[in-house]
Amino acid sequence: MKMTIESDKNPKIKKLLKLIEKSRERKIQNKIIVEGVQENFFALQNNYDPIEFFIQTSIFQNNINIPKNIQIYEVSKQVYSKIAYRQSTEGIVGVYRQKEEELKKIKLKKDPFLVIIESIEKPGNLGAICRSVDAFGVDYLFVCDEKVDIYNPNVIRSSVGSVFNVPIIHVANQELYEFLKDRKINTYATFMNMDFKEIQEISLDQSTAIIFGTEHSGVSNFWKDKITENILIPMQGKVDSLNISNAVSISCYEVRRQRGINKK
Repeated sequence: MKMTIESDKNPKIKKLLKLIEKSRERKIQNKIIVEGVQENFFALQNNYDPIEFFIQTSIFQNNINIPKNIQIYEVSKQVYSKIAYRQSTEGIVGVYRQKEEELKKIKLKKDPFLVIIESIEKPGNLGAICRSVDAFGVDYLFVCDEKVDIYNPNVIRSSVGSVFNVPIIHVANQELYEFLKDRKINTYATFMNMDFKEIQEISLDQSTAIIFGTEHSGVSNFWKDKITENILIPMQGKVDSLNISNAVSISCYEVRRQRGINKK
């Protein structure tokens, strides 16, 4: 099903722009906006339900399989420049239904590797974290005290679509703690003001969850008396902390190194 849109004043384009710009609107309509070939490929591959696509035919190379029963709007270059953040994203913007994972329904494999992030505020950091947990084979990403929309276009963009590859669970701290405790999962945090062991000194080849806190204040006090061990990434420079996405990447690499880099 194809239609052509030539003007950025078209009502369909106005509605799309509202979804792109407003998190509240995306939540009300339960929709995601996905720009780029790789990003749309991952969304389709992971069974996100597509609603419609906006294609700029002189850019798009038909290099992903769009389901045949889905509405396609072929838009002018003028319209595409209005709806696309990056002009080099291969000429495709997709609209999908959101998909929510539920804690009570997940099934953990033996010795899972879980990452927990609290109160993250910056979409770029969250997107970079999604990319790292995807790259290093994290089983689940838990987001506590959500402050940024996981489906913010900036999150999807900075994750290069990895946000669709890793199951992400929104959950309260207490509920997650009970879940980890019941399953006897070793839980580690990155408190700056507590005794610690360097991360490479900890055995991370069994069930493991690592908690990372906010960009400003770190892990919340809720976890202080509930963790297995406090860990620290060793550093030799003058700064005493890392950007949260860098800390996640290094920690994920250490877990994967200990478990065998090619094993998941």
